[in-house]
Amino acid sequence: MCIALISTAHPSYSLIIINNRDEFLHRPTSPPDWWPEPSSHVLGSRDLARATRGTWMGVTKQGKLAVLTNYREDTTSEAIGYYSRGVIVNSWLTGPTDKQETTRDFVQSIVTSAEAKQVGGFSLVCGHINEPLAIVSNRSSDMDHISWVATEKNETRGLSNTTFDDRSWPKIIDGEKLTAAAIKEHVQHEDEDEDALIDRLLQVLSTDTLPRLPEEHDTIETYVHHLRKSIFVPIIGKANDRGQVEEKLAAAQVEDEMETATNEPPCQSYTSGPYGTQRQTVLLARPDGRVRYFERTLYDNDAKAVPTGQGDHSFEFNIST
Repeated sequence: MCIALISTAHPSYSLIIINNRDEFLHRPTSPPDWWPEPSSHVLGSRDLARATRGTWMGVTKQGKLAVLTNYREDTTSEAIGYYSRGVIVNSWLTGPTDKQETTRDFVQSIVTSAEAKQVGGFSLVCGHINEPLAIVSNRSSDMDHISWVATEKNETRGLSNTTFDDRSWPKIIDGEKLTAAAIKEHVQHEDEDEDALIDRLLQVLSTDTLPRLPEEHDTIETYVHHLRKSIFVPIIGKANDRGQVEEKLAAAQVEDEMETATNEPPCQSYTSGPYGTQRQTVLLARPDGRVRYFERTLYDNDAKAVPTGQGDHSFEFNIST
């Protein structure tokens, strides 16, 4: 149950976005970096489980950004579509770099796209830094269903695995309040630097209020209705034994080849085993176009905990025009 929190409440930053990626921990994922050619202007981690090599959050040297959250379904099998959701994110980040395609143009294409209807349910935050950001879903039937955020200062809004206007999820309400409070406290402590702000925002992303169920019910399927209550998701479920993991890795390699060669939908690998918050990302953008992109890895692709700090990656750049 991923969460994205978007704020314009800090006087020194035009935009702050923080994100938890919650996922099955054996799902292979790359560390964040600039992508290879022809997409070397894109920065972000990539999902290695599907041939699309998509991402859930990324930014470009030209100031395009995107954050995607899935819709919560009652079972993990319902959440998988014919195409990877990463196709949608990639199409925005790797698209024209000269603003020939506006945010509104792109959102309109999603609303009318047949392919967008064939991926699992999602909400996508997209746009340009220092401009209003759109929130579009593949369940949006027309432009009237598009929401816009970061339209004014002192705004903090959250988005998780439900519709943007659903205010019934405690993690969204808690996330908004805690993010606003963290920003306010950083502003009040004038001696704190940017790294201190990132630390405060990581503390927000690490807020764990998940109810604990008896050990015999420690599975993602029994917890799924509780995940809406906690910003951070501690590890749920037991790790697969070595044989099961190797079988899934082998199956994924076959799927990847099939998807590339035939465009056939993949099998449902990486939808079992331990689950939890696997990545935490902080994006800070200043009015002058300076961007700081920080990501922390909590578990590696073998579902082993990464010691705090050893999975950190930080990037800084100025938006090019």
